[in-house]
Amino acid sequence: MVERALVLLHARMKGAIMMRSSVRGLKLTPFRDRKLSRLEREALSDPSDSARTLVYLKELGGSNPEEVIRKVEKGDFIPSDGVAKEYMRALVRANKLDMTRVAEYMRKAGYTNGYGQRFEPLSYGHRLAEGPRHDAPYGYVKAPLEATGWERPQNFAPRATDASPAASGASANATVAGVTNTPGTPFEPIHVSLAEPSFRAQMWKSIRGLGVTFLLLAGLRTFMEDRGIGKTFGINTDVQPEPGQETPTRFEDVKGCDEAKAELEEIVQYLKSPQTFTRLGGKLPKGVLLVGPPGTGKTLLARAIAGEAGVPFFYASGSEFEEMFVGVGARRVRELFTGAKKRSPCIIFIDEIDAIGGTRNPKDQQYMKMTLNQLLVELDGFNPSNGIIVIGATNFPESLDKALVRPGRFDRHVVVPNPDVEGRRQILELHTKDIPLSPDVDLSIIARGSPGFSGAELANLANTAALRAALEGAQKVAMEHLEFAKDKILMGAERKSAVISEATRKLTAYHEGGHALMAIHTNGALPVHKATIVPRGVSLGMVSQLPEKDMTSMTRTQMLARVDVCMGGRAAEELIFGPDNITSGAESDFDQATKLAEAMVTRYGMSERLGQVVYDRSEENLSGETKATIDAEVKRLLDESYARATTLLKNHEKELHNLASALLAEETLNGEEVMLASKGLVKKVVKETVAAEVPLKAPEKATIGDKTLPAAVPSPNRNNTVGPSAPTM
Repeated sequence: MVERALVLLHARMKGAIMMRSSVRGLKLTPFRDRKLSRLEREALSDPSDSARTLVYLKELGGSNPEEVIRKVEKGDFIPSDGVAKEYMRALVRANKLDMTRVAEYMRKAGYTNGYGQRFEPLSYGHRLAEGPRHDAPYGYVKAPLEATGWERPQNFAPRATDASPAASGASANATVAGVTNTPGTPFEPIHVSLAEPSFRAQMWKSIRGLGVTFLLLAGLRTFMEDRGIGKTFGINTDVQPEPGQETPTRFEDVKGCDEAKAELEEIVQYLKSPQTFTRLGGKLPKGVLLVGPPGTGKTLLARAIAGEAGVPFFYASGSEFEEMFVGVGARRVRELFTGAKKRSPCIIFIDEIDAIGGTRNPKDQQYMKMTLNQLLVELDGFNPSNGIIVIGATNFPESLDKALVRPGRFDRHVVVPNPDVEGRRQILELHTKDIPLSPDVDLSIIARGSPGFSGAELANLANTAALRAALEGAQKVAMEHLEFAKDKILMGAERKSAVISEATRKLTAYHEGGHALMAIHTNGALPVHKATIVPRGVSLGMVSQLPEKDMTSMTRTQMLARVDVCMGGRAAEELIFGPDNITSGAESDFDQATKLAEAMVTRYGMSERLGQVVYDRSEENLSGETKATIDAEVKRLLDESYARATTLLKNHEKELHNLASALLAEETLNGEEVMLASKGLVKKVVKETVAAEVPLKAPEKATIGDKTLPAAVPSPNRNNTVGPSAPTM
């Protein structure tokens, strides 16, 4: 009977403790660790305070009963009834309830049985298997601590050792009754009162619930929109036009592309009064394709059309249609045109349309074709899209699918080129209208000195000049600030902090002097804009050339002159320092010269051996003999150019020394100063004084044999810059 009661009590204690442990395990680990650390410090600070010790052991036992067992058996705490109870609970949680182990702890802690005798280790499992022992006290079934039979002597009434079996049975029954009256059993339930949480806790719980709900709903809506199932549940997925601006863009805000504006004015008139164009049976254009280099104002033109016509403006980028889900691109095209039809007449502007309108390939994935097919259907399909003007912009019109650019879809192709000199002046005036300018500023000079600049680059030039003037503390933007901004864009930023040795500066001066002299004395070469030995960008020096006016093409003489100028740097190094002391600084020069010579041979038909034929060296069907002929012709052009450069510099070696000396003294010379320096004169402009011409001395040279040699010959990286208006080869 007693053994059965023990088993029942053990099972109930274990179940209750495991349930309590699972509930405690829900707490956040970082907060629990900090709480345990605090409780441990409080318990160890005053070992005699049993209340703090019990609080710590209860908290620790909920998460780590093994640690409670270890600390109690180690003797970290003063033995007491509470410590013994927590020790028992920890043994049950850890499934280590061994009577021998418990008896050993009780013996060390000074606990006795009901007769005042010290307990000896006794196996709990052995006791149950052995059956009831009438010669031993039954007090070990009392709960919770008394369930093991251990208590303080004053808390236990001794019994006679010669009790009869009947008395023993009665005692056993009393013992079982004691078990049933133990708190926590069905006969003696523990009444628990739940305290109402504080207002702060309730508020935090409500906020957490609302936050989780919001995130779940937002994620569900996003998923439904991406999958295209929003309309099934009544969710509005119509695309909305761009919000109206307080000051809409007008045609007067677009400069440098007068021809493109004139061609687009018809679109504006159509959007304002479409009946005027359709009264004679004519059909209005459905699409306009804007083609041109980056930064020329294609997007600005589209906004100007919408601003002039006063109609809704829908904007989309070509890359917005495709995502990870198949079919999303086609669905978004449908939604875009559905929203536009509800607000017609309107404008749909698709920027970088080549992202979805590229030429179809049989090897492409099916979903890539679906987006383009849907766009083709919306532009000119079974359902007409009257009142909608589609404007596309691209930098690569050759990559577009032929079905997209045919008449009926994109009826008009408007080219938006880089502005000419007058257009550049107008753009500079537009971007400097809010910038205070000094009286010495002449924007036409800046416009002539910036061929090939796009509208975006000119806007950057004006902004850079304004920032430079503000940094220097000037009240107005002067001409020098605009020149600084132009040189920074053309030649790169100066690296004034770079530590350059004197030998490197001398070598760089002769290298750049060779480029400049070739530009001065070669027929067809572009004028020198500026020569410098100040490191800019990745180069140690640079010679910049700009045409006197806009160039639309290049002659054979001009191309050969450009190759000769590229060869001037290496030829000057070999002439002055000898063939054994040439450097790797001419790498960029050779790259430019080789590309130009190869273009002359393979693209421009300027080779007598190959004739007027265009060759693509990447083609596999090009014969080996033809490739060898191309290589031979390119090498011939480069060798002849290098020979001409060497001969010219030998004939003007004195001018080379003069120019190198001037570069070493001034570091940077403009085109006029380069001309004077080559003659031994340099023009120094001093504020409020007349310019003075000062003769130059030949630089001192250290010689080895009959060759000039600096103290140390490095291998700098240099670059020969040609004006950006030159055609790309």
